[in-house]
Amino acid sequence: MNVALPSSVERLVEELSTSSGVAAVTLGGSRAIGVADATSDWDLGVFYRGTPDLSVVSAIGELHPPGSWGRFMNGGAWLEIDGHRVDVLLRDLETVEHWSDRARSGDYEVDQLLGHIAGFPSYTLLAEVALSPVLAGRLDIDPSFPDQLASVAVWRWEFQRDFSIDYARKMEKRGNQVGVIGNLARAVMEEGHRRACSSHQWVLNEKRLLQSTDLASINLEPSGGSSELIDRVERALLDQTAS
Repeated sequence: MNVALPSSVERLVEELSTSSGVAAVTLGGSRAIGVADATSDWDLGVFYRGTPDLSVVSAIGELHPPGSWGRFMNGGAWLEIDGHRVDVLLRDLETVEHWSDRARSGDYEVDQLLGHIAGFPSYTLLAEVALSPVLAGRLDIDPSFPDQLASVAVWRWEFQRDFSIDYARKMEKRGNQVGVIGNLARAVMEEGHRRACSSHQWVLNEKRLLQSTDLASINLEPSGGSSELIDRVERALLDQTAS
C-alpha cells in the first residue's frame, strides 16, 4: 500500500524507524482501512523490542511510556505536528507475538478498556498487524484470521450476548432503566463481534463495528417500555437472516 504522508509525518516515521529498539512503524486507524476524511488523525503503530529509544516522540509532546496504558494498549502519545494530529501507539512485539500465537490456538482474553463497550479482545493486536500497512521496517507475523479463533470466539461472543440480554431483563424487573440500556448496548456490540468472527473479519475497535456487521439499524429507544425494548433488540440480534 502506497501512502502519501504529510512531509512532517513522514519525517517522524523515518526518525522512529531508525530509533534503537524499533522494529517497524505502521499506519493504523481509519487511514489504514481507507475510510479517513480530512479531519482524521494519523495513527502510527510503533512496534519495538526491549527498551526502545522514544526520544523523538518526547521531544514533540508528552510521552506515555510503555505499559502506562495497560497490557494491551501499552502507551504512546497524542501529538500535533505542523497542524496534523498524530497518534503514536506503542506495541511491544513480544506481547503482540504472544497474543497472536494464542489467537491461532483459539485462546484470547478481553480487557475492559475506556471507549470499549464489549471490551478489548487480545486478538485485536493481531488484527492491527493484519490491517495496518508497514511504513518502515518489517513485521514477521502471519496476519491471516485463524479458523480456530473464529470457532471459539463465535461461541464465546454468543454466550456473552445472551447473558447480557438476560441481565437486561433482570434490570428491567428492578426498574433499572440505565441497567437495561447498558446491558442491551453491550449485547449489540457482542453480537457485532460474533458476526465479525463468524465471517473471519478483523475488527480494530467498536467505532464501525455495527455498520460492518449490519447492526447499525438497531434502535435502543424505549418507546414501548423496557420489556418491549428488550424483546425487540433480542429479535433483531437473533435474526439469522441479517448475519
